Amino acid sequence: MDRLRFDLSPTRILAAEITADTGQSAGAIRVAGVHRGVGASAIWLGKVSNEPAYRSVPHHHAEAETAGYVFKGRARIYFGEGYRDYYDLEEGDFVHVPPWMPHIECNRSADAELVWMTARTPDNLVVNLDDIDLPPSEYTT
Repeated sequence: MDRLRFDLSPTRILAAEITADTGQSAGAIRVAGVHRGVGASAIWLGKVSNEPAYRSVPHHHAEAETAGYVFKGRARIYFGEGYRDYYDLEEGDFVHVPPWMPHIECNRSADAELVWMTARTPDNLVVNLDDIDLPPSEYTT
């Protein structure tokens, strides 16, 4: 009980206050809600979206550990050597992406937006890699 801090208060971040001034990858739009700019010291929480049939460029998140939740839509994550492996995810599915793991996030729908809720610790670190040939016909249905 000695560690309780009644002198602290939560930080409220209104929808009008979210920012796209955060690490980005072509093909994915990240907006930050909880981040260092609002007082967070060891977590980033935001929304990531991909337009229909769009995908991110290959990237990784350096030492950041990432948890994602498919809020809306159908996703595919490519990973592994040559990005030959993948998982498909549906609304309500979660994914954990370890630090330093190169991957590509895809919207499997040709006509609906994909929206993820993403938490990352300690921050939204994004390191973009060289793009590969991966046309939408490979991942959309």
